[in-house]
Amino acid sequence: MATAVAAKGLEGIVAANSGICWIDGDAGVLAYRGIDIHDLASHSTFEETTYLLWHGTLPGKTELEAFSKQLAAARHLPPQILEMLRTFPKTATPMEVLRTAVSALSFYDPDEKAVDHDSNVRKSFDLTAQIAVLVAAFDRIRKGKNLVEADPSLSHAGNFLWMLTGEKPSETATKAFDVALILHADHELNASTFAARVIAATLADVHSAITGAIGALKGPLHGGANEAVMRMLFKIDKEGADPVEYVGKMLAQKKKISGFGHRVYHTEDPRATHLRKMSEDLGRSAHNAKWFEMSRKIEVFVAEEKKLNANVDFYSASTYTTLGIDLDLFTPIFAISRIAGWAAHVIEQLDDNRLIRPRAEYIGPEYPTKYMPIGQR
Repeated sequence: MATAVAAKGLEGIVAANSGICWIDGDAGVLAYRGIDIHDLASHSTFEETTYLLWHGTLPGKTELEAFSKQLAAARHLPPQILEMLRTFPKTATPMEVLRTAVSALSFYDPDEKAVDHDSNVRKSFDLTAQIAVLVAAFDRIRKGKNLVEADPSLSHAGNFLWMLTGEKPSETATKAFDVALILHADHELNASTFAARVIAATLADVHSAITGAIGALKGPLHGGANEAVMRMLFKIDKEGADPVEYVGKMLAQKKKISGFGHRVYHTEDPRATHLRKMSEDLGRSAHNAKWFEMSRKIEVFVAEEKKLNANVDFYSASTYTTLGIDLDLFTPIFAISRIAGWAAHVIEQLDDNRLIRPRAEYIGPEYPTKYMPIGQR
């Protein structure tokens, strides 16, 4: 009955018109609203980049100041959400907590059902600020530490590190984390973003769309590769093994090396270019370049042996570890950044909405297949 072959995983299928993000996998180009990621990583901030994603243009000085103030004003959680965080089992993973807490935040949104443009932008401010607070707050709660109030004098990146550790971050650490947030802010119709657009298209609400995106990100085929990279580095270090020999044995055993290759890029992932430099700079600044040096040896070896390039996850692992961030916070940090892109896509979807309803290529039994009464089966 089938007359065509469906693209498995929708690979190569254009599912939406969007003015937010452009990727040229053959040339290794990633651009937000037409601006190259290298320019944004070198000169922009997460706040400015988020404004660009939501509004389509870079802000002027006054616009950026107003944007940053509105984001800072939203950097708090309802007391009921904080109490809920305290009731969660200490064994709950940060991604499980984030998924559940973001959904619960809709209870306290004054316009929960509203999906007009202005309401969507206002909710995007709230969620962008609150997701960072949620991740930091739960980590401190599960460790029996007091919560740290946001500091209005700090940037979004600086505030997260401050709320997480209770220590004012250095300029190097703040800049490194800010660049990491920029690099992860959007990536076209990845799994979580597509999930958010599908949910938003039903007119559910913004919180439902972002909860769905977080659920998609929780899957190890989307988020979590940098955790796997760091687990490998920890194991190599614990065993006192040579990184190249260790990875060589993995390749000989046909085991996957996380952090290499990409579904879209056929050259170096442009985000990896900056994360490599950040990992190196942070390592030297912290007088602990071990993780970068191990990573670099592995990168060179895999490139020579398998002709595979490092992707965004490979050096984000050593970057986050050098910043003192726990392994199971790596994927929630992805959400702290990607909420900027998720929100941009939800806003864009609802500004010109049509229910997303694709078809499936049927490959089941031929029609008509006769129904057999139970006594004849």
